[in-house]
Amino acid sequence: MERTLIKNLSENIGKAVSVSGWVSVRRDQGKLVFFEIRDRSGSVQGVVLPKSDAIEAAKGVRPEYVVSISGQVNKRPEKNVNPNVQNGDIELEIQEIEILSKAETPFELGAELNLDTYLDHLPYTVRSPRARDIFALQATIIEAFRDSLRKRDFVEFQAPAIVGGDAEGGAAAFKVDYYYDQKAYLATSPQLYKQIMVGAFERVFTTPKIWRAEKHATPRHLSELTQMDFEMGFIKDHFDVMDALETTMRDVVAVVRHKHADALQRFNVELPKLPNEKFPILKLKEAQELLGVPHEPDLEPEQERLLHEWALKEHDSDFVFVTHFPTSKRPFYTYEDPEDSGHTRYFDLLFRGLEINSGGQRVHEHDVLVERIRQKGLDPEKFAFYLQTFKVGMPPHGGCSTGLERLTARMLGLANIREATLFPRDMTRIDARLSENTEEET
Repeated sequence: MERTLIKNLSENIGKAVSVSGWVSVRRDQGKLVFFEIRDRSGSVQGVVLPKSDAIEAAKGVRPEYVVSISGQVNKRPEKNVNPNVQNGDIELEIQEIEILSKAETPFELGAELNLDTYLDHLPYTVRSPRARDIFALQATIIEAFRDSLRKRDFVEFQAPAIVGGDAEGGAAAFKVDYYYDQKAYLATSPQLYKQIMVGAFERVFTTPKIWRAEKHATPRHLSELTQMDFEMGFIKDHFDVMDALETTMRDVVAVVRHKHADALQRFNVELPKLPNEKFPILKLKEAQELLGVPHEPDLEPEQERLLHEWALKEHDSDFVFVTHFPTSKRPFYTYEDPEDSGHTRYFDLLFRGLEINSGGQRVHEHDVLVERIRQKGLDPEKFAFYLQTFKVGMPPHGGCSTGLERLTARMLGLANIREATLFPRDMTRIDARLSENTEEET
């Protein structure tokens, strides 16, 4: 008999079907044996009656066994209908069970665990309803990001993971042994390649893995992460990039609202608040004056949280832009605002008190870019490959980069970015823990 997906069982009431999946729950009630079976499409309750041919096989089945089940789809008695769950009005009368794979589980799936124990057993815990909610929503975020940009003529490309030179001269990079006794690096950003691709397609995006060798052990830092980047040509200034990003964020939130309202309810979080007007915008100096803190080159985590409170109260917005960071603390390709000397046309987007995106306008003139590279104490020769694109003509352009894991964590109210990361890599872990004696910074 051909397999029927569990989501389609309600279309087969009174019919014999075959379903395959995992046993989520096994429960004995008198002489009856109840199972909850799940597959990729959902779950359903099944029951083995005392005189069923399946009763002997049912006695040996345990949670997480992989089974193939034949039976009949029946309507539940009215008193047993549960309108709050999938297939709450039907039941599968199990007539035959084939065990495809047995399982030995370390603890009950979905049990409350500390994060390290959860991650130590990730091949198992990723099957939990909570984890599946997280990563189904994360898949929707990146899909919605792509769809939003494609609708506006952005072309996707695949950025390289191995780069030469000294990466882009910014964040600490992991060294890689390469051919002919050469050293290479794991990419800290697709930035230089995004700019090159603007010369070919004008509007591009990419969703690569990137790596940061900074020695942070905090709830918001990872050593390997997924970025959602775009770059666009023929802009007037950084506000064009901010407008494009805001449109993308609004599109992402709309798709999450449509597909995952039930998951947000299970996590007891609200949809992100989007203002009727544009996302609020503050220059860095304005933000610091608003908070009554000294003028520093960047914001502290607590200041980001306070700006969220301000944006929520004054603009009913979970998002707020901060612009005009000092040139001294930004990459060589960042465009200096000619009307605000020493400050850049650069921005961060904060979401619920956490920086999830950075971007801005880029330098597009070859000679200016070479000079900026020198000012940063870097060697232009190491960027010769990248600089070719500016010798052959580049329009004013800009772009930005959104952290997928940070956005997911904030969307679901998760305290630690690792819970929003499949197979996290950081100072303490590559699948297994690297050390038992690590402490996390705040």
